[in-house]
Amino acid sequence: RTVARGDGAGRQGRVGAASTPRARVGGGSSRAAPSGYRRSGGGGASKSQITRRRLLTVLVAVALVVAVVIAGGYLYGLYRFRQIHRTKVGALVPTPAGGPVNILLVGNSCRTCLNGKQTGAFGTAAQAGNGGGSDVVMVLHLDPSTRRATIVSLPRDTFIPIPGTGKLNRINTAFDTGSARLVQAVEQDFGIPINHYAALNFDTFQNVVNNLGGVNMYFPDPVKDRYSGLNIPNAGCHHLNGFQALAVVRSRHLYYYANGQWNYDGLSDISRIARDHEFLRVVASSIKSKALNPVKLDSILSAVLPSLKLDSSFTYNEILHLALTFRTINPGAIPSMTLPVYLGNQAMIYNGVNYGSVVLPLQPTDNATLRSALGLPNPSIAKGTTVQVLNGSGISGQATQVAGQIGALGEHVTNVGNSNVTSSPAETVVYYAPGHQHAAIALENHLSGAVTMGLSTHLPAGTDLRLVTGTYLNVAAPASRTSTAPATSTPTSGGASAPSTSTGSAGGSSSASLPGPLALGAVAPTSPLPPWDPRACPAGMPVTPIG
Repeated sequence: RTVARGDGAGRQGRVGAASTPRARVGGGSSRAAPSGYRRSGGGGASKSQITRRRLLTVLVAVALVVAVVIAGGYLYGLYRFRQIHRTKVGALVPTPAGGPVNILLVGNSCRTCLNGKQTGAFGTAAQAGNGGGSDVVMVLHLDPSTRRATIVSLPRDTFIPIPGTGKLNRINTAFDTGSARLVQAVEQDFGIPINHYAALNFDTFQNVVNNLGGVNMYFPDPVKDRYSGLNIPNAGCHHLNGFQALAVVRSRHLYYYANGQWNYDGLSDISRIARDHEFLRVVASSIKSKALNPVKLDSILSAVLPSLKLDSSFTYNEILHLALTFRTINPGAIPSMTLPVYLGNQAMIYNGVNYGSVVLPLQPTDNATLRSALGLPNPSIAKGTTVQVLNGSGISGQATQVAGQIGALGEHVTNVGNSNVTSSPAETVVYYAPGHQHAAIALENHLSGAVTMGLSTHLPAGTDLRLVTGTYLNVAAPASRTSTAPATSTPTSGGASAPSTSTGSAGGSSSASLPGPLALGAVAPTSPLPPWDPRACPAGMPVTPIG
């Protein structure tokens, strides 16, 4: 029993001896380690380490969420972009890397694009006289380096050479045979490089306004236009739906009620352009304010994009880059102007056809406007450039006199002759051989009056420029000379010109100075609208019903 007790004690003692070290920590102490105690050998982690790890985890999670959101936004934008109708447009100029972008914006008045209900409101192609003309021709200039945006409108009735036809006509008729010809007309006749193209039609415009929930505009006076359907019988801030808004921007025969009677605006397309610019500011500001609402933005995009036409070279990444670059711009403050034109007081008779009221380009104001608004170059004629001068107005001695004047300015005139008188009044045209457009612009800068230019592939060998004189033409005096008073003469019955009998010096004006009634200057961004034109509603003004 004693041995047994001893064995038991021994076993018990051994068990105790074996278990005791496991219970002890650090130097044989049997007390538990205090909370937060750091084990030797790096087996634990401090509070600061744990905090840093948690912060890193949170940052990684946030970065992942941001990446998902950005990727989702990018993919959503790509999905919407693929809904846009893409069209191949010839004659576009590649966008210079990091350089300015010129986008030709076209408001398509295509009647064949409309359904039966819409043609009842806007007329059929047969009634309108065309199936696809352009009511709106604008150039949107975007310069990423300065984050500057500008809009320049080209009046639709501007009478210019139409590329590929050998004839002159209104610029909007260039669109009848497709977008490429309109692009060529803008590039060749105005010297504006076009990088991209965008077009909307009547129905799309209405859908945009309706999906915005309509827009508010202030009408200082009652206005009406039976051609566009505009009818605002009382002044005030009014809410317009898509159809009513379209009637405003299409109005070219506007009457306004003032001083107890209805008065006619009289400036047709020129006034319409000014109203369009104001309306675009209102719509753009409304879109920007609603873009923060994803549901509303989705509704707007779904209404616009399927009917929008873009050139096929306009990539999604390029659009996204422009959108991010100009995201902070105030659309209501974008400068907009109309290219200066000469408004004649008689109908244009061209090749025996009465074209009615047209407008003519006005030099040198046009080129100065384009240089200022679009950053176009101010070229000089290269040494050795040859110029042919032909009388196209029938004014006796005009070609000889003009040849002497531009020769005094340093131009190399090769020969002088006559051209058929194709129009009354006759428009001065500078035709240039391929590769000599800058020389044509430089020659235009010597001239003042109703002057335009166009590409020609049929000039005689060795001739770079052909100047066909018109009814309204003056030549600038050399810098070292003082211009004499304009000589006067009357048009002859034919195109031939008699030997010059003018006694004016080489630096004097040509045979016909620019007559009235109106030479319209550029519409400056800050120029006020006429008192009767609609505009943005003043802050706080209540919206009243129409009628």
